[in-house]
Amino acid sequence: MKKFALIGAAGYIAPRHMKAIKDTGNKLSAAYDKFDSVGVMDAHFPDADFFVEFERFDRHIEKLKRTSNQIDYVSICSPNYLHDSHIRFGLRVGADVICEKPLVLNPWNIDALKEVENEYGKKVYNILQLRLHPSIIALKKKIEEGPKDKIYDIDLAYITSRGHWYYTSWKGDETKSGGIATNIGVHFYDMLTWIFGGIKENVVHLNTHDRAAGYFQLERARVRWFLSINVESLPDHVKAKGGKTYRSLTMEGEEIEFSDGFTELHTHSYQHILDGNGFGLEEARNSIQIVHDIRHSSPIGLKGEFHPLANGELAKHPFTIV
Repeated sequence: MKKFALIGAAGYIAPRHMKAIKDTGNKLSAAYDKFDSVGVMDAHFPDADFFVEFERFDRHIEKLKRTSNQIDYVSICSPNYLHDSHIRFGLRVGADVICEKPLVLNPWNIDALKEVENEYGKKVYNILQLRLHPSIIALKKKIEEGPKDKIYDIDLAYITSRGHWYYTSWKGDETKSGGIATNIGVHFYDMLTWIFGGIKENVVHLNTHDRAAGYFQLERARVRWFLSINVESLPDHVKAKGGKTYRSLTMEGEEIEFSDGFTELHTHSYQHILDGNGFGLEEARNSIQIVHDIRHSSPIGLKGEFHPLANGELAKHPFTIV
């Protein structure tokens, strides 16, 4: 049985990590979050020690390091801009690290973390769960077995409605979250480059506080993409049914269904790591470079190969933050 510590226990994604630790037969020994709304721990690890001050959490983990209860893994679910620091903490206390996406905000952070990995002899793993989704694995196999010279036409759209709270939280601060493309798009970009190869051209059409759109020329695909957290950008047929989320991936006009099967992917990711596999620092590099470039690009507006949803009704109105 492996012993885990968790940073960011009050976060949205933390319960999936707790479930993954439990479902793989391991133990959460300690958790930290500066917010104390962590009653979810009762459903998984009620006996885990919990801290709201990082200094006391740090001291506790250091004490365990000198006992038979030393932490084997540190799982990180903290805000994006803190990942780099928390990864370093995990490596320094002699643990391997499992970190939520985005691994870091800038590609050069990966180079620095590789040095820290080497210094402490431990590994950093990134949760890239779409690589473990059966539909995505099947798509990758289809492309690999298809014509080697074919360039595929891909449309990707992901709309996940968020309320006003989002803009007040760290997620609404681009310096902390990396913006929309980083916060909700990074794992899709990883999935696309994993299947269709490296990026040759990266065009940004829109990049605002609540939506982003662009075009990728990959080695084996032309990709139009659109991301949004604004409910008004949902397609009419989704709004008519009261839906709040829309996810679509089409290839050559044919829908690739991958909406189901997400609930267990974190558990699969943990088992993948515990089995001696897992996606390390280099596997994260492509997607981190892409989101960095999007963040530092000047949007060209709605011209060229833009996603149709980028030109929806919402695009006709000024961008405002309440």
